[in-house]
Amino acid sequence: MVNKVVDNKQRLYWSLQIGGWTLYAVVQIVASVLASANNSISVQRILFLAYEAFFCLLISHIYRSNINGWRWLSLGMPRLIPRVLLSSLSLGVIMYFLRIPASVALGLFNQGVVFNLMNIVGQSFYYSILFFLWSVFYFIYNYFERYNKSLKLEASIKEIELSNLKSQLNPHFIFNALNSIRALVDENPEKSKMAINQLSNILRNSLVADKRGLTKFGDELKIVKDYLGLESIRFEERLKTEFDIAPESKGFLVPPLMIQTLVENGVKHGISKLTEGGVIQVKTSIEKNYLKIVIRNSGHYHLNGHSKKRSGLGLSNTAQRLKLLYGEEARFTISNENNNFVRTELIIPHLTNT
Repeated sequence: MVNKVVDNKQRLYWSLQIGGWTLYAVVQIVASVLASANNSISVQRILFLAYEAFFCLLISHIYRSNINGWRWLSLGMPRLIPRVLLSSLSLGVIMYFLRIPASVALGLFNQGVVFNLMNIVGQSFYYSILFFLWSVFYFIYNYFERYNKSLKLEASIKEIELSNLKSQLNPHFIFNALNSIRALVDENPEKSKMAINQLSNILRNSLVADKRGLTKFGDELKIVKDYLGLESIRFEERLKTEFDIAPESKGFLVPPLMIQTLVENGVKHGISKLTEGGVIQVKTSIEKNYLKIVIRNSGHYHLNGHSKKRSGLGLSNTAQRLKLLYGEEARFTISNENNNFVRTELIIPHLTNT
């Protein structure tokens, strides 16, 4: 695979080199024809211009090898620009004097013209401009190639990190769900069957969501309700649930199992710690093309001292996943509200599933 990429890059380079300098020769020949008095050009002149284009190709190729050998592609602009300018001027002078053998061989040599100082300076400067433009195109091409590689690498890293986070979340959820079902098997088989159906729905939806990367909030909401259905069997009247869902929010895309994880966190660290139990509230609204999700649960969030233990894997993963998927566009906060509730708030931008 690597060899194929290298071969393709080499083919592209030589195609551009040969095509570009051939075009240069053609333009020079056409310009010479148009500039002549009788719109004609000698065979010697055509051969000379072809020789000139060939040596421009050869010099630029050697120049490229030196650029790579000297590692100029990794230099910053302050160090790169003077090197390119000096090299272009040097190559322009070299190219001027390399024309002399061809002009002698083709009978076009005129000592008075060739060694005239103004001609030397003028033609050398002309070739210097050519090699400078070649340098600009070469560095721009490599800059964009490296930029695309960095984007692909960053995307790959993000995909790996997201997969790792999901692989951590799924076993964590399954373990808790199976514990809930196990407690029901002996005492209430009918409820355990219902719980198994709810768990199977959650797992089926989560597997599909993993393949997509993102899932519709409406589908995520079904998972949340199935999860709370499982937990309400275990907690019975100690767990109350309330939903206030804006209809438009169901079409938004959210990270799979993220809302369920936050709801689970509220049950595990909030309601399960209260003798009298409590309530889980899920509310959504749309604000300027952003989905705002507010989860409130009875309990208390320990801001200091126990925050790491309190947050657990779910909250840290939530923050990481949001940053990976949305950058600075998303927001995640958790805080106490009136000392009786924990308020978790997510604000997620509208995305299309790609």
